[in-house]
Amino acid sequence: MLGTPLHLALGVFDGVHVGHQAVIARAVAAAARDGGLAGLVTFDPHPIRVIAPNKAPTALLETLDHKARVVRELGIELFVPLHFDTAFARMDAAEFIRRLTAAPVRTIAVGEDWRFGHNRSGDINFLKHEALRRGFALEAVEPIMFEGDRVSSTRIRQAIRDGNLRTAEQMLGRPYTVSGKVIEGKKLGRTLGFPTANLATGDAQLPPDGVWAVRAILDGGRCVPGVANLGLRPTVDGSSRSVEVHLFDFSGDLYGSALEIGFAEYLRAEAKFSSIDALKTQIQADACRARRVLEGEVE
Repeated sequence: MLGTPLHLALGVFDGVHVGHQAVIARAVAAAARDGGLAGLVTFDPHPIRVIAPNKAPTALLETLDHKARVVRELGIELFVPLHFDTAFARMDAAEFIRRLTAAPVRTIAVGEDWRFGHNRSGDINFLKHEALRRGFALEAVEPIMFEGDRVSSTRIRQAIRDGNLRTAEQMLGRPYTVSGKVIEGKKLGRTLGFPTANLATGDAQLPPDGVWAVRAILDGGRCVPGVANLGLRPTVDGSSRSVEVHLFDFSGDLYGSALEIGFAEYLRAEAKFSSIDALKTQIQADACRARRVLEGEVE
């Protein structure tokens, strides 16, 4: 492994949308063509949360682990998340590239509008100069456009907040999913006949609160249909926002395992019911409707 040529995609890559995928594809193609490893260098936490926290998004499109899984499916063999803090933010562009190219870097792929280093001093012209000086190939990728504007993580987050998952899917190049670990809840669902997996999604961007027909991907890749509630659970006096998923025709212990949820269709807004029995009746109706949606029936 030591001394293996590296072909690197650089960037934050929140969401790994179609623009990011174009950058990653250049690094993967270079590795296939010239030999070596296709790698991705990213930053955690999101740099804007360190540099200008008041301007930072409150939610992101992926956790770090989720991002790693997505890019691996795109052909990335080496995933390098660099810890971004105030000291890192003070590093100038030249020092960053000097440190990066201490390794046998043969290709650097970036979006052509990417800026980096202290005061955003590094840009494409700087990288062109460094490529000649240090002997790596530079792949600068033009932005991907959608409906007259460049695809961006900001646009995708807004589409998801608005519940416009079809638009988000078009910019992501895949259905939007949220990944998290199953944690222990109050087990109320079991008493209602609908056991749920409580998902810790961190600061991932969620669609609007309410009830959704979903598809869950379990550890190992098995896909299971289900129904999910996003929100405060007002009928049981919930005080914090949660994601609870009931998986159809499934039995097993999911505690501590990772679960990836895809939102197929919005079924209804969250509501407060007059009694637990009324809630149970509504959950049964929601589950029936979700099954029909996921089986492709027209309502």
